[in-house]
Amino acid sequence: MPNHSSKDNALESYDTKKSKFLTPFQRKLLLKNLQTDLQPEYRRRLEIMLLADMGKTQTQICQILGCSQEMARYWIAMVQAGLAHKWNERLKGRPKTVNKQYLERLQELVTHSPREYGYAFANWTAQWLSKHLALELGIEISDRHINRLLKQKGLSTKQKHQQDKETAQFKNNGIKICDLQSSCELRVDWSFDLMKISN
Repeated sequence: MPNHSSKDNALESYDTKKSKFLTPFQRKLLLKNLQTDLQPEYRRRLEIMLLADMGKTQTQICQILGCSQEMARYWIAMVQAGLAHKWNERLKGRPKTVNKQYLERLQELVTHSPREYGYAFANWTAQWLSKHLALELGIEISDRHINRLLKQKGLSTKQKHQQDKETAQFKNNGIKICDLQSSCELRVDWSFDLMKISN
């Protein structure tokens, strides 16, 4: 069960000047909506994001609100990705399936560096593509399914410039024709060796 007094105390101490992830617009939007009459699920989303913005850990948030680790993890990731303003767009119900918009966005993401979207790493993985698209479009699919979709489109999580560099390295490490001995030279060497052995 959530501890209502600790939740209220944690949010009362919220300092709007010490924001970890939220923009001033997002912070104002979340705080304003928290004052309205919301369904418990939506209120919990706002509280998770505000607590994460205060620097609370996933474990602390779960203790304060009495929510699941999965729910806390999802909404913490939303606030970290700069998508807090979409707190009310992901509705309950049957999971959405991959559509044309999803495929187009997947293709767009894989052709750009994750750094352009605020991530610290240089190359996408299927896992991160899946997480990012779940946050953006609300469609959750497995890493394996992401890899299948990429393969169908002739795409890969390896950057093109990285593939070109690997190809160049392979070419530079190959054997050149001038490095090979001709068969005539080999026969001559053998004949000298045979003469030495017979003597």
